[in-house]
Amino acid sequence: MQYLGEMIALGVALSWTVTALCAEVASRRIGSLQLNVIRMFLSLLMLGATLWWFTGVPYPLYADGKAWLWLSLSGFVGYVLGDYCLFNSYVLIGSRFGQLFMTLAPPSAAIFAWMMLGEKLSLQALVGMVVTLTGIGMSVLNKQGATHRLGLKLPLKGVLFGIGAGVGQGVGLVLSKVGMNYYEMSIPADMDAVSGLLPFASTFIRAVTGGVGFLAVMWYRKEFFTLPVALRDRKGMRAALWATITGPFIGVSLSLMAVQYTEAGIASTLMALTPVFILWPAHWLFGQQVTFKEIIGAVISVVGVSLFFI
Repeated sequence: MQYLGEMIALGVALSWTVTALCAEVASRRIGSLQLNVIRMFLSLLMLGATLWWFTGVPYPLYADGKAWLWLSLSGFVGYVLGDYCLFNSYVLIGSRFGQLFMTLAPPSAAIFAWMMLGEKLSLQALVGMVVTLTGIGMSVLNKQGATHRLGLKLPLKGVLFGIGAGVGQGVGLVLSKVGMNYYEMSIPADMDAVSGLLPFASTFIRAVTGGVGFLAVMWYRKEFFTLPVALRDRKGMRAALWATITGPFIGVSLSLMAVQYTEAGIASTLMALTPVFILWPAHWLFGQQVTFKEIIGAVISVVGVSLFFI
């Protein structure tokens, strides 16, 4: 079917839009830390069931110590740090601005890969960084007072959480790449079923680290008593379930399918459309006012992301 990969990639962007909206609802109702703990363990159940269905065991096969080390580091940076920042940003500045800051992930990944792996930073990538930052700036800055100086129209804490989320996602992606390379080398050549599920098995390892990390944070903050309260919030739990299904389960699955049927650059660009797709639902569901400048800023940010892949 022509353009199948492109249509799947658009489906990923829509799926992640639903994830962001549901996560905003759940974060506000049951708390961002509680949501992350619940989401990690729901993810483990879904990923474990997938691995068991296709490989016969509900856990990653053949992953060696190096794979566990790097994927665990990725889970800590991407989940414990990145998602903690992301869901807190949803509470403070809303999911549409939180997703806008996620366009910082490709620049962060490019810089970290340059520092750690020696990958080249092309001029086009540098231009992409500037364009992405310009788009974000247009959306979150405005002129204030009689002096007309530029200032943040969002809470500083929310902006910092948004930046942390985007950077965490990008750095976690590079660490995942290293871990998956080690994992792939440890799989026997005749185990095609295991190789085909490598991203799911890798995500399982990352989710284990994420779950343990969030439980450690909850223990440190002495907030275990909040989990039963969160589990009794039916609306919050429904939102958490949908955030898990459409995010780390369906979203990841479809993103892997997309790059099978079309070029990775095209798929990545289309999947980065979430900050644009989320504008109307955020206005309709939460009554958030969306200005023309914010729309243009979101579009410019996505254009900047596209320069990393095309």
